[in-house]
Amino acid sequence: MSKVFAINAGSSSLKFSIYQLPEEKVISSGLIDRIGVGQSNIVIKTEDDKYTNVKDIDNHEQATEELLNQLKSMKVIESFDEISGSGHRIVAGGEFFKDSALLDEEGVQKVEALAEFAPLHNPAEAKVIRAFQKVLPGKPTVGVFDTSFHANMPEKAYLYGVPYEYYEKYQARRYGAHGTSHKYVAQQAAAKMGKKVEDVKIVTAHIGNGASLTAVKYGQSIDTSMGFTPLAGVVMGTRSGDVDPSLLQYVMGKEGIDYDEMMRVLNNESGLKGLSGISSDMRDVEAAAEEGNHRAQIALEIYAHAVKRYIGSYIAELNGIDALVFTAGVGEHDPSFRQAAIDEMDNLGLKLDPERNNTVSDGLISTDDSPVKIFVIPTDEEKMIVEDTIRLGNITE
Repeated sequence: MSKVFAINAGSSSLKFSIYQLPEEKVISSGLIDRIGVGQSNIVIKTEDDKYTNVKDIDNHEQATEELLNQLKSMKVIESFDEISGSGHRIVAGGEFFKDSALLDEEGVQKVEALAEFAPLHNPAEAKVIRAFQKVLPGKPTVGVFDTSFHANMPEKAYLYGVPYEYYEKYQARRYGAHGTSHKYVAQQAAAKMGKKVEDVKIVTAHIGNGASLTAVKYGQSIDTSMGFTPLAGVVMGTRSGDVDPSLLQYVMGKEGIDYDEMMRVLNNESGLKGLSGISSDMRDVEAAAEEGNHRAQIALEIYAHAVKRYIGSYIAELNGIDALVFTAGVGEHDPSFRQAAIDEMDNLGLKLDPERNNTVSDGLISTDDSPVKIFVIPTDEEKMIVEDTIRLGNITE
């Protein structure tokens, strides 16, 4: 029996699952979060054991090393020879990767070259891929791209109102992100309604340190909030979301900073972190808000307002929906945020059941008479990643 890694490296996190073949059983899973934030939480679980620790982890390379060392210490892996391959979630595939793909050295270089499309993610993901390739030489490495689910959006959704030649020459378009997650939870929501995903219209809200929403029509992404890079869309942990470009020119002139520094600020110093002045982590901001910190309170209101705006616009674009799904770290675990994001949207068919919202971790949280079903569904990008790794890596046992 062999084992396959499914790796999901986010902008400040590293999630993993180890699947045992041929039954595709998860034998270990876990998370390292708050990477680069401080006080990182390390959780590694097996059927019989659980390791937890809190320590500062500065970057994804250090997180990978910590993970692999602990897995060997816990005897989850006796030898890396047991591992048949690894699959990696990658945010930006650009127009190079319109489906999952085996990654050789040239492929990893393309992932790195696409960093301009996802500056917080692709560099970290490439480092994690190289770290795994170092300990698993000759084993298949598969990239599963967030952008592939959005590859067939209509032109009216993915083209910007700039000269068309920019798309022709530079592939300047909306690519989106979190596609693996959006696809998975849309399928799960349809199943919970006893329907095929091809028969329903759904808005999926992947709300975490990075956040995006997608309009899913009959199983296909027709619009999504993130854009050319994951910087666009709603307010996030450290990212600004949508901003008037003229404001950037104005601030750059006042601050005396260049474009590169402005992009660093928008990607790394904005969002909840910039608005609150406290942290990019929702838990820290909410704690401060509860203590009366005004900036933290406003940051939370702005975040929820941005999500509400996209939910409403996608309901209009889809001409009504069958379901709304919350997923990812904040979407799955923060009832107060879910409440704020759909507050006073009853006329659009969204009726939240307060008790269900506060107690349900996987399932229906709307009232029985709500015209639109509202779900919390834990995302499982790792399952989709490992399935593509098995398929493309031709792993049979």
